[in-house]
Amino acid sequence: MEKKQILDGPFAELLLQSMAEGVFTLNRRGEITTWNPSMEKITGYRANEVLGKACSILSFNRCITRSCPSGFLDCGIFRKGTGTPKECSLRHKDGHDVPVVKNARVIKGSDGEVMGVVETLMDLTELKKARQLAEEAARRLGEKHRFENMVGKSDAMMQVFSTIRSAALSDATILIQGESGTGKELVAAAIHASGYRAERPLVTVNCTALPESLLESELFGHVRGAFTGAIRDRIGRFEEAQGGTLFLDEIAELSPLIQVKLLRVLQEKEIERVGESKKRKVDIRVIAATNRDLYKRVREGLFREDLYYRLKVFPIQLPPLRKRREDIPLLVAHFIRAQNEKEGKKIRGASPESMKIFLDYPWPGNVRELENAIEHAFVLCTSEEIGVSDLPLELRQGPMNDAATRPWDKGSGKAAKPNREELLHLLDACGWNKAEAGRRVGLSRTAIWKYMKRWGIPLRRT
Repeated sequence: MEKKQILDGPFAELLLQSMAEGVFTLNRRGEITTWNPSMEKITGYRANEVLGKACSILSFNRCITRSCPSGFLDCGIFRKGTGTPKECSLRHKDGHDVPVVKNARVIKGSDGEVMGVVETLMDLTELKKARQLAEEAARRLGEKHRFENMVGKSDAMMQVFSTIRSAALSDATILIQGESGTGKELVAAAIHASGYRAERPLVTVNCTALPESLLESELFGHVRGAFTGAIRDRIGRFEEAQGGTLFLDEIAELSPLIQVKLLRVLQEKEIERVGESKKRKVDIRVIAATNRDLYKRVREGLFREDLYYRLKVFPIQLPPLRKRREDIPLLVAHFIRAQNEKEGKKIRGASPESMKIFLDYPWPGNVRELENAIEHAFVLCTSEEIGVSDLPLELRQGPMNDAATRPWDKGSGKAAKPNREELLHLLDACGWNKAEAGRRVGLSRTAIWKYMKRWGIPLRRT
């Protein structure tokens, strides 16, 4: 059996002995002819155990072009002549897998005849451990600043997390208030998941999604024949949530009739299906949410005061994203990780220029708008970082001034009339979309149009 060293000479021998990388050579028959000390350390095999044997003894999970071929002559290295470094693993003598970077090159003589192959291995065991430690540290850091599916490290969010924990320990009715996109439904889910009702259903109802007649049936159920189309009995959301939690979103939009019926449920813990006089007991917790000033609705006569106080047993106020800017980098990283998992991409983060835009932008749509911006960027991004060109147009146009980021507040606590310059700036920032302009400052589209008419501003930019 041939055991001649391909690399001759004392210098070559000394070089092989001193290298930190594992090096071994194969002759034209695919038999191992050289095996340096680093190979012994990486694989557990001593030289006298492998010399003369095929490299398949190492059970590499990946070779030059595919999994290890059945015969050495089928190896892709002979077609390619050289390989590119690839991460793979080999089977240690003890039976465990060792992560390595593997490279190979064909050795030819002066006449061009193939003499054999030289392969090098770099042990990645310590690097892999370091990666795992870094990933674990990142995961723990993320958990430190998370509560259920919410992310934040600001004082405002720490207070919200503390309030959620307190709310979960009781069975009191909760009223969550905050601007659109601040995560009111996430808070409701966190309270439910942290309480003793967690094993029971969490049922969500958007109070603006249905007209009064359908919403009444949706909430309380109906009996057969209660109205046209009621061909069978149907339970409502209150009964679906039996033993669990009912989350009523956009509670401020309830009609007077539904307000009365909801008040009765909160007081008596019982319901009546539409078309039936039978009272049915329900054991549920109610969590309500609104992006409106509910007390203002009470003063205007649009919401029952007694129901307001029944709902507001334990209030939670969510801060807008512009009031907790230190959470933006955490949220960006969180949404990038989520999109990577969803899209199968490997985007590492946002560029410094993009992050500056994220931090400067006023986020009228709050966390939901940030999540949508990241999703938009993933469609366009072709590199490892989200760049400025990947961001939505409204972000790239730059932050707006105070007149465009919140209702015009002159310190009285009430929205004041905008002047002509403020309104023009707002319209420019919104591309002259009146509905968007109204949304950003808490006014209706009609109100924006009236102010434009008052100040002689044309419907389109001239």
